[in-house]
Amino acid sequence: MSGFEPVAELDARYSAEGATASPWPVAESLLTRAEIYWLSTVRPDGRPHVTPLIGVWSQGALHFSTGASERKGLNLAANPEVVLTTGDNTLSEGLDVVVEGRAERVTDEDRLHRLAAAWESKYGPQWHFDVQDGTFRHAGHVALVFEVPPRTVFGFGKGAPFSQTRWRFG
Repeated sequence: MSGFEPVAELDARYSAEGATASPWPVAESLLTRAEIYWLSTVRPDGRPHVTPLIGVWSQGALHFSTGASERKGLNLAANPEVVLTTGDNTLSEGLDVVVEGRAERVTDEDRLHRLAAAWESKYGPQWHFDVQDGTFRHAGHVALVFEVPPRTVFGFGKGAPFSQTRWRFG
């Protein structure tokens, strides 16, 4: 998906008069530089589960990792549909972004090495991962790596003017 730029659509129902759609590069920049993302998954009994985590935007998808036996790992095994959110924790300025998609395992070792380097570059040496058997390894822990190619992304512009932008993929 690298190089693909979706068309931005302003939803006038949720936007102030005179608002314009946010350009995709603005949302993609926020997804790239964000330090924390909130992952929403669904428990097997249908209840939602939300947790903060770190991640990397790379090649048109958001990537994160989790242990297979962690709550989010168990949820993903049963239902890979997710929502990831990030943004500015303010009301009067900035942009919040919501990424909807399907979490898919990344097991290709070359790709995992590139992602591990991206994690360390973004978060520092304390987030160094070794790659083994299609997983990340760190301090005796094994983590599965997932990518979420976006199906739909929403951008909520805050301040003057408020706006809601939708970007469709696929």
